[in-house]
Amino acid sequence: LFSLISSLLYVYADDVSKQPSPHPPQLPSGAEVLGLVRSHSTGFYSKVQYIHASVTVVCHHIQTNIFLLFFPPSAVFICSFMVAAPIFGYLGDRFNRKVILSCGIFFWSIVTLSSSFISKEYYWLFVLSRGLVGIGESSYSSISPTIIGDLFTNNSRTMMLSVFYLAIPLGSGLGYILGSSAKEAAGDWHWSLRVSPVLGITAGTLILLFVPEPKRGSADQMGGRIKTRTSWLCDMKALAKNRSYVFSSLASSAVSFATGAFGMWIPVYLARAQVVQKTAEPCTKEICSSTDSLIFGAITCVTGLLGVVIGAATTRLCRQKTERADPLVCAVSMLGSAIFICLIFVVAKKSIVGAYVCIFIGETLLFLNWAITADILMFVVIPTRRATAVAFQSFTSHLLGDAGSPYLIGLISDALQQSYATSALWQFLSLGYALMLCPFIIVLGGMFFLATALFFLDDREKCQTLQDSERPRSQKNVPVS
Repeated sequence: LFSLISSLLYVYADDVSKQPSPHPPQLPSGAEVLGLVRSHSTGFYSKVQYIHASVTVVCHHIQTNIFLLFFPPSAVFICSFMVAAPIFGYLGDRFNRKVILSCGIFFWSIVTLSSSFISKEYYWLFVLSRGLVGIGESSYSSISPTIIGDLFTNNSRTMMLSVFYLAIPLGSGLGYILGSSAKEAAGDWHWSLRVSPVLGITAGTLILLFVPEPKRGSADQMGGRIKTRTSWLCDMKALAKNRSYVFSSLASSAVSFATGAFGMWIPVYLARAQVVQKTAEPCTKEICSSTDSLIFGAITCVTGLLGVVIGAATTRLCRQKTERADPLVCAVSMLGSAIFICLIFVVAKKSIVGAYVCIFIGETLLFLNWAITADILMFVVIPTRRATAVAFQSFTSHLLGDAGSPYLIGLISDALQQSYATSALWQFLSLGYALMLCPFIIVLGGMFFLATALFFLDDREKCQTLQDSERPRSQKNVPVS
């Protein structure tokens, strides 16, 4: 696959020899910086897409380019989400999860609604509100899968986790579209921040009233309860020694790296491709009107839905053939995704439709592993450590993934642009070269999933043995369904 991707890179590089002689470096324009944040609103977080869509408009109205470059609201959100997740993981393993989860939803809903009343003179306060939203979101993302893990087992758990993770693509597409629609309908960007709080408060209330709080390990223990609870330091040591957990977390980071970079840069890349094809004029305005972000958001929504459903069905089928089905399905899907994502950069110069087809197939394969990765964690981590495990997996995937990948791609593209005269063709090619890093990272993620498959059965058996040792004596001989 590395050889194939490298050969595709050489095909893509054919136009380099046509570039003019070196030219002194040029600073990016204000429109370019604003476009960077604008395209990021197609990110992949299910419950914050309304906010991301409105952040786009906020940035256009109240930002200066320099401050926007160093303190983008999306980066503040990701960093606060990443830092707060381990804290809520610790709390989720020790206290009432339903209360923590509901309070987190109420908190970020209220903060989001309040931020819609912030004027442009207080931009720092708006950035602070993004950080507070990340804290509220981390409580939900760290705890929710563990409740599902304590209500279902095996194939039933896989199916329910798949239903849960359908919220990611669904929210990703609908959040961007409805957030933008609310802004257009009201004629005011503030209203795009006032849609999701109503939905969030409604969801938090329903969870608080109707969602049960299962005993930790109740599904695995046939109604029993795990009696012992270890310290946080002991939990972290155990997770660090759990090879399946470590490798699957690294693989998840590879997925996050690619999706973060694509969410920010693919719409920009496709817009430049149309300029090269002479089907669109270069944008010289501060705010550019383009349908590429909306189309990419719609594709993300559909491919996410397909990927989660196909992944769950494929895993259930493959489990009849091998017990290592979960990590193997993830590995094969990621390796296949790398090929089609690499083809995007070969096809885009000639055909936008062809590029969209490659994006559709590549993202569908990439999103196959969302629910399966969570299910792998449930198999190899005991119930009293699952919230901590989910939280640190989220922390790792953001730290090594989308927290830095969009900016790394931007830096590489800028460095390449400084080598040649600024032209529409070279702007297009340089961004494509930078994005070519993503297929290599995806292949690396596939290799991590293959490594997970090597240790999956041993780690699952160790987890089951530990649960059996803590099961009440009267249930020691009762098999787990």
